[in-house]
Amino acid sequence: MKATRFTQLATLALLATLGGAATANAQSKTLTISWWGYNGEKMTANIIDPFKKICGCDIVFETGNNADRLNKLKLRDGKGVDVIYLTDSFSQLGIEQGLFQPVDPTKIPNLSEIYELGRAPQGKYGPAYTIGRIGLVYDSAKVNPPITSWNDLWRPDLKGSVSLPGITTTAGPMVVVQAGKHAGVDPYTGTDKAFEAVEALKPNVVKNYNTGSELVNLISTGEVRVAIGQDFTLASMQAAVKTMTWAKLKDGDIATLNTVNIPKGSTNVELAHQFINFILSKDVQQKEAEQGVDAPISTKVVLTPDQAKIWTYGADQVASLSRVDYAKMNAAKTDWIDRWNEVFGK
Repeated sequence: MKATRFTQLATLALLATLGGAATANAQSKTLTISWWGYNGEKMTANIIDPFKKICGCDIVFETGNNADRLNKLKLRDGKGVDVIYLTDSFSQLGIEQGLFQPVDPTKIPNLSEIYELGRAPQGKYGPAYTIGRIGLVYDSAKVNPPITSWNDLWRPDLKGSVSLPGITTTAGPMVVVQAGKHAGVDPYTGTDKAFEAVEALKPNVVKNYNTGSELVNLISTGEVRVAIGQDFTLASMQAAVKTMTWAKLKDGDIATLNTVNIPKGSTNVELAHQFINFILSKDVQQKEAEQGVDAPISTKVVLTPDQAKIWTYGADQVASLSRVDYAKMNAAKTDWIDRWNEVFGK
């Protein structure tokens, strides 16, 4: 009897152990996300906590800037991360380095509800989850006539009042692109002429900046009246100087896209697709836009004029944007950096 009772207890203990292991295994499903880490509280409330309830999984993060995180992924040969957020210039580098796998559009049904330029901005790889723009900002109280074209950067009345983004920033290479257009050449094939135009712009440049906060400081002290900037910095600039205005350019602003990709070494590919679909949903996009986190790429989001004023928003505005060929730009960037340093290092 004792032996039988012992056997029963042992069997129950084994079943409990196996059951506990199964439960632990179910709960151990973990999605690893690589992103910048800014607006953490809002993104946790809008994205992470709701998604954890949907997936029943844990979520862990790897944070840092674009270059550092992409380099870590490269050193690990595309492993260790399930989803990676990058600006489009860096995601293009990741594609060229073979670090990402194609996404399956059938597993991301919300793709049909975002603007077309964000659905497959770099071919078969990840979509954009937010859309921005690079353009010109100016102090309307001090600059007259208003800025209406990229060519206005070369106006003689703007001598010593312009700030350009450094060449290694997201917006920096756009200076060379616009300088090429100003000179009437393709900046990739007519690089000498493009940089002659950059050199001609130098008298108007008081200082180049490398961060958004640095630009805001230059504006707040009155050193800068005109700058090339990204739209997400507009609110900070206007907080510093109320008359800072986003220029309405007849030759258009430049689109910037933040993308989300699945690295080739992801161990949770299905979950990664589910997450991407979730962040493209109307509800998430609406909350992120209303709370000043990211501009919406969903066509279903509706904002008030006050909510929309800081964003790239609406079909007409999105349609007016020009795109950048980042494959060409990345190939040219090393040469451009050297030439830039020759101009501004003098």
